[in-house]
Amino acid sequence: MMGACWGPAVRVLVLQAAWALVGGQVRYSVPEEAKVGTVVGRVAQELGLEAGEAEARRLRLVAQGRRASVEVSGASGALVVSGRLDREELCGKSAPCALRLEVLLERPLRVFHVELEVTDINDNAPLFPAARKNLSIPELNTVPGSRFPLEGASDADIGTNAQLSYTLSPSEYFSLDLRKNEEDSEFLFLVLAKPLDRETEPVHRLLLTASDGGRPSLSGTMELVISVLDANDNAPQFNQSVYKVQLPENAERGTLVIRLNATDLDEGTNGNISYSLQHLFPKGGRNVFGIDAQSGEIRLRGDLDFEDVGLYRLQVDAGDEGSPPLSGHCKVVLEVLDENDNAPEVRVTSLSVPVPEDASVGTVVAVLSVWDRDSGSNGRVRCSVWPASPFGLVSSVSGSYSLVVREALDRERVSEYEVEVRAEDGGAPALVGSRRVRVPVEDVNDNAPAFAQAVYTVLARENNAAGAELARVQARDPDEAGNGRVRYSLWEGGVGAAGAVGGVISASSYVSVEAESGRVWALRPLDYEEVQVLEFEVRAVDAGEPSLCGNATVQVWVLDENDNAPSLLPAAGVGAGAGASGRSSSVWESVSGESSGSLWAWAAWGTPAGQVVAKIRAVDADSGYNAWLRYEVWEPRGKGPFRVGLYSGEVSTARALEEADGPRQRLVIVVRDHGEPARSATATLSVSLGEGGEAASASSGAGSSGPGLRASSGAEGGSSSLSSLSSLSSSTNAWLVAAICAVSGLLVVAVVLCGAWRWAPRAGALSGRGPATLVCASQVGSWSYSQRQSRSLCVAEGAGKSDLMVFSPNCPPPPAAAAKETQPEPPALLDTESCEVMAEGQMGEGLQ
Repeated sequence: MMGACWGPAVRVLVLQAAWALVGGQVRYSVPEEAKVGTVVGRVAQELGLEAGEAEARRLRLVAQGRRASVEVSGASGALVVSGRLDREELCGKSAPCALRLEVLLERPLRVFHVELEVTDINDNAPLFPAARKNLSIPELNTVPGSRFPLEGASDADIGTNAQLSYTLSPSEYFSLDLRKNEEDSEFLFLVLAKPLDRETEPVHRLLLTASDGGRPSLSGTMELVISVLDANDNAPQFNQSVYKVQLPENAERGTLVIRLNATDLDEGTNGNISYSLQHLFPKGGRNVFGIDAQSGEIRLRGDLDFEDVGLYRLQVDAGDEGSPPLSGHCKVVLEVLDENDNAPEVRVTSLSVPVPEDASVGTVVAVLSVWDRDSGSNGRVRCSVWPASPFGLVSSVSGSYSLVVREALDRERVSEYEVEVRAEDGGAPALVGSRRVRVPVEDVNDNAPAFAQAVYTVLARENNAAGAELARVQARDPDEAGNGRVRYSLWEGGVGAAGAVGGVISASSYVSVEAESGRVWALRPLDYEEVQVLEFEVRAVDAGEPSLCGNATVQVWVLDENDNAPSLLPAAGVGAGAGASGRSSSVWESVSGESSGSLWAWAAWGTPAGQVVAKIRAVDADSGYNAWLRYEVWEPRGKGPFRVGLYSGEVSTARALEEADGPRQRLVIVVRDHGEPARSATATLSVSLGEGGEAASASSGAGSSGPGLRASSGAEGGSSSLSSLSSLSSSTNAWLVAAICAVSGLLVVAVVLCGAWRWAPRAGALSGRGPATLVCASQVGSWSYSQRQSRSLCVAEGAGKSDLMVFSPNCPPPPAAAAKETQPEPPALLDTESCEVMAEGQMGEGLQ
């Protein structure tokens, strides 16, 4: 029936969508009870979307607070009816009936606000409280014009569809009277037109019809059954016909609403009054109120809720006990006052997470709807974000908020936020509603790998095995997943090695770096004599896009091993003679670098003790202890006429030479270094003895019989040679004494410095201003493993003599303190204490 009533008009009304661009809001109207599928408005077209774009960008509808019964068609982008639209169910008596909707459009995320007005149609007929009403009216005593109140009908529609008119079936005794007060409230009365005669007609049956103003008009009826009574001719009367009362919605049960008082001029039982509730609007109010029949007090029996019912109308009857009983009537209008008893509600309409940590300020993270069922100041809502975070709220339309980025994000500092959106109303006390939103932060490759220290210092012994681990470097990248995965490589730019002659060698031929772990491996054995310091850079690159990198310098200091034996050098001739006829010569018959050789020398009988006969010269390619040489007479054993200087290599007479010593002496001299194990070379010295001329000719003959160098002087130069040798011996002894004193002084200084370094903090140098310097000390001086300097002392004109080897303290600095804390050192790393112990042990061995 309803479809037949308004079907043709629906198509016209649906297409009349009026929209106003006020804050981005679109308004449509649709009549209630529209058929499912009815098009309300072309949302996609009005938003400027092309065909198919609405479905691609997920155009959809979100209702706020109540079921909307409309939806957006994915294919066409039109707003269509998806369910039954009942204006009375959605809005009750409120006019206009407007539904607030949100249309969401993604990529990018946009929100459009739509207001849908559901217009009323005349789909509800007037309804009386009861289908039948019984009235008792006494005969004769009731004068014409007496008025009897009737409960009017109600219509759920609004406007003209709810404007009611009443008609009464034809009767000569009764008529209707409809009156309105200042507040446009209607009061319906049944008016007696002429006196009643119970004997003539004891019961009158009338039909009361209520018709609304709709097109077409709908109507409802109620039967009036009027019984004519005798006797009691005074009805109870209230002092006013309408009572108005206000109560807060949080009033407790049992609260007194009003105390009514009616009076009856009759006496006796005809004057005894009892009260009753006859009609209530809405109907559910009967369970909310109760009345005391004797006292007329109306009290609460249920709970009031302003959000459900804001106004109650109660009809109270006061009846006497006469026969027939008479009654008076009044109305009680109860207004429910709103209290702040509803907290704001927050709902997440759309959420776009995770958020990239490089998201720009203003990026929308979530869209939220906020509402409060209270009214007035109790329903005004203020929203905030708690706790303090890089997010904030932006309000576009009342009740709609966007959670946006306000500050730059950093996932390495905070990887996830738990944001609480709080909504506080304006009531007293204020009520708060909240909603938690979890916002994870997506990682972006914004951190380069960083090494624990800028420079790694490694001590490695030479002759190490190929494939040995020299060191391990480690870089940390605070990013996650591939952005934080680090790979290591040897950077070819800026790498090299300082060789023994100061050249630069490619480090990639010596070491390799493991990509995953950062371990540094030796590709081949290191040779201290070839390279002392190997310096290169290690690059750490992450797997981000684009990738970021960091560099660290690795210095590998090669420690010397005793892998070179002493090498004998060609020697200048030195001889000794007695008196003016003394002659001397020496011939060295060996090639430099061999481990043995022969030397011829001569000495005259009578040469005093301490006279230098020959000089053994040797060098060692190693450094430090390994290059510190000492000389010993291996043969003949025991006490012979000759001796050799322990560190000078000078062969001198141990006593005065005699003819008993024979014409020739053969000495085997061993040259050893102080390495562990010690390496040595052997020199054979043949000394011819005799008179000056004989020894000289013997030495000359010996020298001419073999290869080598030869030095001799004539007989007339014997005395001058002897005196020069004596002065040379004195000068040499003086230099030795000075060298020993210098070495002892250096020892004392080294011991003091090492002691101070042990107890000083390892992060600073001895002075507290620079890095610590590794110094290896012993009882005979200080030297390093990186640089060796030699000084030669000349003991005769044209002759060189390496009596004293001085080693400069230029050891590599120890690894930084930070490296010791953050990463373990490989076995190849040596600290300064082990260097000290090694130096002291080796030097002690050498001194023995």
